[in-house]
Amino acid sequence: MRTLMTLGWMGLTLAAPAGAVQRGYAPVNGLRLYYEIHGNPAKDGVPLVLLHGGGSTIETSFGKLIPLASKARQVIAFEQQGHGHTADVDRPFSFEQSAEDAVALLRHLHVAKADFLGYSNGGHIALEIALRHPEVVHSLILESVFFSRDGSYPQFWQGFDHTKLDDMPLELRKAYLATAPHPEQLPSFFAKSVQRMREFKGWTPAQIQTIRAPTLLVLGDRDLVRVEHAVQMQHLLPDARLAVLPAADHLAMPDRAPALASMLDEFLLRGVNASRASRRQGPR
Repeated sequence: MRTLMTLGWMGLTLAAPAGAVQRGYAPVNGLRLYYEIHGNPAKDGVPLVLLHGGGSTIETSFGKLIPLASKARQVIAFEQQGHGHTADVDRPFSFEQSAEDAVALLRHLHVAKADFLGYSNGGHIALEIALRHPEVVHSLILESVFFSRDGSYPQFWQGFDHTKLDDMPLELRKAYLATAPHPEQLPSFFAKSVQRMREFKGWTPAQIQTIRAPTLLVLGDRDLVRVEHAVQMQHLLPDARLAVLPAADHLAMPDRAPALASMLDEFLLRGVNASRASRRQGPR
């Protein structure tokens, strides 16, 4: 967990003036999935999809990043099953299901391909999208993400064995109570979030090596993710860059939005295109 306007049932999007946010609910896999669209389409027509962290909301994970990232491109953000404005349904939380929900939302919005930025558990959803639906992935930005249990420290995993609702970060608790359609479901929300992490299995190195999309890995030097694990992930991915932010722990990463926005611009405007140009030219 520490990593962690009703518009009708047909998923309508509110029309908004240029530059304003559009909000809507999409009928996706049994959910009324809440989403927002910020900014205007980029020249290449590829939007940036934001995947928030576990136990979080769009605002708590990306509230400081969206105004910066949406200056040069269209940004799509949504809230996962049971998170934020998206009401829960009778099934567990899982990265696999959230990946399918994300792809279904893009189909609903008629988006064929996107860049994906996932923070923490949102990054695990991004990995599932890349493995299950590589055809929709233009590039990946994985912020504070590990691909296996050894990517974090033993005490992190042990914490899920005895955590209780009182341990939920106050910021996340307030965000849930302020946005959830059924705030009385907080205990169930917490339990489902914890269970998802208890059952985390991750992905094998062989699976990570199959991801062809250009990837930017970002973490803090005091993150829950071990820096050496991020280096290993960079070496496994066929086309990856790694950035380590100084004096930054896991919960501080959303506050480092200016630094991330600068890296995003460089990576999406230059790095991704350079990678694809190099592939077209082939080995020299």
